[in-house]
Amino acid sequence: MTYNPPKVWQNTESGGQFASTNRPVAGPTHDKELPVGEHPYQLYSLGTPNGVKVTVLFEELIEAGHDFDYDAWLIKIGDGDQFGSGFVEINPNSKIPALMDRSGDKPVRIFESGAMMLHVAEKYDAFLGDSRTEMLSWLFWQMGSAPFLGGGFGHFYAYAPEKYEYPINRYAMETKRQLDVLDRHLADNDWMAGSYSIADMAIWAWYGQLVLGRQYDAAEFLDVTSYKNVLAWAEKIDARPAVRRGRMVNRIAGDDESLKLPERHSRADFDK
Repeated sequence: MTYNPPKVWQNTESGGQFASTNRPVAGPTHDKELPVGEHPYQLYSLGTPNGVKVTVLFEELIEAGHDFDYDAWLIKIGDGDQFGSGFVEINPNSKIPALMDRSGDKPVRIFESGAMMLHVAEKYDAFLGDSRTEMLSWLFWQMGSAPFLGGGFGHFYAYAPEKYEYPINRYAMETKRQLDVLDRHLADNDWMAGSYSIADMAIWAWYGQLVLGRQYDAAEFLDVTSYKNVLAWAEKIDARPAVRRGRMVNRIAGDDESLKLPERHSRADFDK
């Protein structure tokens, strides 16, 4: 059936998995203070790709021996936790993750996962790649490209209440083009920016997990094994101990109970 848009858009119940939390306005829906733990960094997140990007970096900093530690609090986006007043004070966009840096004289809020990664990596002078410019280019590439994968392909292929050929084909084509961009770069490079960096972590959380079969049950549909360089790079990152821990933090979904750590407050939590 052809859709003819009205002259002025009106919000209607569209159905789908996220219908209960989607709305056309910003701001909080209820008052709720956020908990604060004992560590300098307070993360409020969920184990989605955008959340995983940050927790992988945090665990890599710890693995590398930096004097770093954090609390990770669970935000259930299906329950609307991201619309609580405390969360909105940190992230006015009401998207996970949100971070408070309490390591200085005055607490600093950071929202947008790429901004968090850059803020912390620069503070510890770690995982910035051999070329800061190249690293920033790929980090911003991920931030600009992933919405086509998640909000585009992932939504229409996996979450939309009805399947439509046009949007699925449109976003599948763009997702495969992006995978080809990565595959061509990784044909001549071990990492995205010379050495292992936050660009690798950010891109891996989305595209690495996609080719490893963890996103949208779409690996066969997208023929991910044809992107051999991306797959080899993804497997190399996946084998890192800090990455495995980072995947666990704020994770509540999935069949493997050993990979779920809804909240993280100390390094010992992984041993429980």
